[in-house]
Amino acid sequence: MTQPSLEEIAAQLESENSKHRMLALASLRHVAPEDAVPLIKKVLNDDNLQIRSMAIFALGLKPTEDCYPILVRLLEGDPDYGIRADAAGALGYLEDPRAFEPLSRAFYEDTDWLVRFSAAVSLGNLKDRRAHDVLVQALDSPEVVLHQAAIAALGEIRDLEAIDHILRFAQSEDWLVRQRLAEALGNLPSPKSASALQYLAKDGHPNVSAAAQVSLRRLNEELGEERSV
Repeated sequence: MTQPSLEEIAAQLESENSKHRMLALASLRHVAPEDAVPLIKKVLNDDNLQIRSMAIFALGLKPTEDCYPILVRLLEGDPDYGIRADAAGALGYLEDPRAFEPLSRAFYEDTDWLVRFSAAVSLGNLKDRRAHDVLVQALDSPEVVLHQAAIAALGEIRDLEAIDHILRFAQSEDWLVRQRLAEALGNLPSPKSASALQYLAKDGHPNVSAAAQVSLRRLNEELGEERSV
């Protein structure tokens, strides 16, 4: 199938048919960011929520100078919590270190768990060690999904100081929490991590035990390399 021209995509984005606008947005994945972003901006305020969501996601994958301020504005000011969550997620894809502050504010101040979840995930994507305090606080949230996000993110930022904080989830009733823990520990080389992974490798849920075994192999290789240096 032939890739439509920019003019054709622009015309399709003006269509009254939401399916046509959605297809036009999807076709931008092969277009360079500087050409795609002006077209994405056409549907950022679309009446169709799914199209708005797609457009916001696309901004995270097509980084230009315009994307960061647009996403921060949506994160901090849009009345729809789903849109704010989408903006938080897209900021993580941008991997712009400036996003640390707005994402941290969103975690502390937004009242919707989905926004806070997206903010925690994106803080991990930024690989910024400053996220330690935010993510450790997320471990005390009442929502289990925030525990999953925070544990994964602490692994992403390779935060060795967080090991003791996350090890308390080794016996969590939620197997996804235990799986995220097993995955995160693979990025946190220490004897405590290795010991916890040996325990999780015997977990009754196959996903948890498999994740622990993969992490344990990675950890043994990394610790072995450190010892040989």
